[in-house]
Amino acid sequence: MFSAIYIEEEVRDSARVQEILTRFPSIPRISCDRYGEVFNRNAQNFRLQKEAPGLILAKKYGNLVLPSPEGYGFKEGRSYYFSHMLNCLYDCRYCFLQGMFRSANYVLFVNYEDFALQIEELIEKQNGPSIYYSGYDCDSLAMEPVSKFSKFFLPLFEKYPESTLEIRTKSMQIRCLNERPAIPNCIVAMSFTSQESSKKYEHKVASNQKRIQALQKLQDSGWKVALRFEPIIFEYGLLGHYRKLFFEIFNSLEVNQIHSVSIGEFRMPASFYKNIVKIYPDEELYAREISISDGVASLKDTDANVIQELEKLLFEHVQPEQYYRCA
Repeated sequence: MFSAIYIEEEVRDSARVQEILTRFPSIPRISCDRYGEVFNRNAQNFRLQKEAPGLILAKKYGNLVLPSPEGYGFKEGRSYYFSHMLNCLYDCRYCFLQGMFRSANYVLFVNYEDFALQIEELIEKQNGPSIYYSGYDCDSLAMEPVSKFSKFFLPLFEKYPESTLEIRTKSMQIRCLNERPAIPNCIVAMSFTSQESSKKYEHKVASNQKRIQALQKLQDSGWKVALRFEPIIFEYGLLGHYRKLFFEIFNSLEVNQIHSVSIGEFRMPASFYKNIVKIYPDEELYAREISISDGVASLKDTDANVIQELEKLLFEHVQPEQYYRCA
């Protein structure tokens, strides 16, 4: 699974690290002082490294829980995000992480207790509901058998029913959820693109049909689920592709029990975009015409009304109050 496991000296003896090392006795182990020595070093080849990434076990310092970017999610009080990992097991060509980080190695921050402390401090300061997003710099569940992320954080949020945890994922690693009682203030948000885009760009990701089946199982177990249709990548026949996808999803799920649905266009900081073009100069997606506004790169839309048309298709299945557009 990993080419090597790098371990910060400060966390080497922690119970969480020792449990992870026990799972992989034959993988080479390399000590380091700080994860940046490995993760941030110069002259790394992200594309080559992605073929055999290493795992870095580290401690995160500073502000572990941050205010969410403007327009990132739904309105449910003040919103924050936190990242227990950097990088993703999947290899989606449109992912901004490959332009954000120099390294394709995975960083797992094992000091969950420090994250929990900051989350609790923020919750206790709130005068009403708040929302916490996981999965901004990684896929929340993809490495669950190793990270035990949900096993730790679900009991934390169970204590604070006015605060909501959104777990953003494309993963089939849902056993960890279905083996325990659902909690009403946790939302499992599954990301989708059209099947055509998924085949082109979502490498190592389960098919849309398998993701739909995972959501069915979660709903059957009492979990709240949400749908994130992003990024929308403009392509020939896009409306027909999404009409088909919407039909498959909304005829498989209990629509009135879906927490929320969102649509978001392909966009990322222009500096990340330029880095990705260097990594994948032969990728069709990055040969397209783009526009840059306020430092953000987006694909030029050949049909300025396509998002509105997608919204119309969506409203054939869901109520407007279930929907938001991801800014």
